[in-house]
Amino acid sequence: MPPTEDRPAAPTPPSRPLIVGVGNPLRGDDGVGPAVVRCLKDAGFAHARLLESKGEPAALMAAWQDADLVVLIDAAASGAAPGTIHRFDATNDPLPPALAACSSHALGLGEAIKLARALGQLPARLIVYAVEGADFAIGATLSAPVSRAVAPLLARLEAEVRGR
Repeated sequence: MPPTEDRPAAPTPPSRPLIVGVGNPLRGDDGVGPAVVRCLKDAGFAHARLLESKGEPAALMAAWQDADLVVLIDAAASGAAPGTIHRFDATNDPLPPALAACSSHALGLGEAIKLARALGQLPARLIVYAVEGADFAIGATLSAPVSRAVAPLLARLEAEVRGR
């Protein structure tokens, strides 16, 4: 039965949050995003949809198309101490210049977010966690400082998604 003045339409329930780990696991600390998503999957994290991505802008925009909350995790090389966890609300503001272009991908998250904003395709809320890397060499594994940052980041992600 359609809504009437006497009976308003039921509110649309929020979509499940989406957590996207961006990066290349074959390039050392650049693999932190996918590593975090794998940890969440291994722990049976059911509070969000989980996705690994290379960071290609069109694929990211397609993935977050119906999400109210999107959390992106990527590596950074801004000059901060390795293992530093940066958090940015990119819903209304661009990433800070020090992190916007820090990527080993062809286009960084900053460019993907700019493109999505220009096309009117940002999710309702877009949060970016960037972990400062130390080693991006091909074939390297996560450096010790980045590995130590994973557990605190997992706790922050759980709080972020549950407190949305």
